[in-house]
Amino acid sequence: MRFFIAITIFILLEIYAFQLIRTLSRSHWWKWVYLALSLGVILNLMLQFYLNGRAGNSAARDFSTTLFIAFLSLKAVFILFMFGEDIYRFLEGLWSSLSRKRDPQQPFLPSRRQFISTIGLAVAALPFGAVLYGAWKGKYNYQVREYELSFDDLPEAFDGYRVTQISDIHVGSFDDKEEVKYAVDLVNKQASDIIFFTGDLVNNISDEMDGWEDTFGSLRAKDGVFSVLGNHDYGDYYNWEGTRAQQLALKQANMQRLYKIQESMGWRLLRDENVAITRDEESLHIVGVENIGNGRFPKYGNLQKASTGLSREDFKILLSHDPSHWDDEVKNDDLNYHLTLSGHTHGMQFGIEIPGFIKLSPAWFVYKKWAGIYKEFGRFINVNRGFGFLGYKGRAGIWPEITVITLKRS
Repeated sequence: MRFFIAITIFILLEIYAFQLIRTLSRSHWWKWVYLALSLGVILNLMLQFYLNGRAGNSAARDFSTTLFIAFLSLKAVFILFMFGEDIYRFLEGLWSSLSRKRDPQQPFLPSRRQFISTIGLAVAALPFGAVLYGAWKGKYNYQVREYELSFDDLPEAFDGYRVTQISDIHVGSFDDKEEVKYAVDLVNKQASDIIFFTGDLVNNISDEMDGWEDTFGSLRAKDGVFSVLGNHDYGDYYNWEGTRAQQLALKQANMQRLYKIQESMGWRLLRDENVAITRDEESLHIVGVENIGNGRFPKYGNLQKASTGLSREDFKILLSHDPSHWDDEVKNDDLNYHLTLSGHTHGMQFGIEIPGFIKLSPAWFVYKKWAGIYKEFGRFINVNRGFGFLGYKGRAGIWPEITVITLKRS
């Protein structure tokens, strides 16, 4: 039923958006070409998800998703221009009726103006082109974002301690090994004291890591590389074959292999546990939880278990994949988690960011904390925009991110 409602709403919006093309081509045949292309994109998307919906990696499905998002961004602009003009047309018609300036033979609403549709088409070309550019080049446009955070109770031995965070690698989506090697080298060049990875190493299954172990195993930091799991790492979105018992056995074997891969790369995977980094008899505690999400995302982690043996006075960095966990539990916890590092949102891989001026993305409608540093109750969270990509094989405006945080004592 929900699928039928969604399709109905989409068709109505499609009809409304089509009015812009119709205004520009009142007597031209190319409006039907546009309509045929638009319909073909939608039908192809539905077909690819029907054929490959729960499969592993599918180039055809990802390409169909990219085309759909490009056309969707086009139509969104069309709708904004049409809606804005319709408000103006309604007010103009109402004013003409009330002032009795309207010819009774004329319709209440004035006809649409072609120059408005022309402007709408020109503006819509920008996000349409951005989506296609993001699929071509933007997905490997790695950005290093640096922050300095101050804490009153940071142990003196860790004043100036540098932390590098990456998240959401989604290795199964990559199609250019040299670009990824460049990004891994860029992480190492930050020369941080420690590297954190905050989940979603794969899209669905551990086999995606075949051939990538040396690349990501080359990550190096003085105090090591620490990681946690994300919602995609558990194999929940893969169509395991066989009976229920066989499916569970395959899923468990997949998880065990993923654990071993991270171990072989020299990563320390934290599964509801904590470790201490010690310098000059002072400690910084790294807490790692398994995935804790809200809504449709699975909850595997246990924050209390992960924090066993810690006190409020201990300085803590929490690795938790889903930033909704911070709002739901972490920021109000009496144990006082000083800094939380998350990912998960990807910033929806699409948006507009001009530092200090504007930060917009569809992710804002879904997540309270979707990209960058946030602070509440004297506690910080950084939501990394992600290292890789998923679904839409690109990034437009929300570029892949390497975060470097320097901890300072106030």
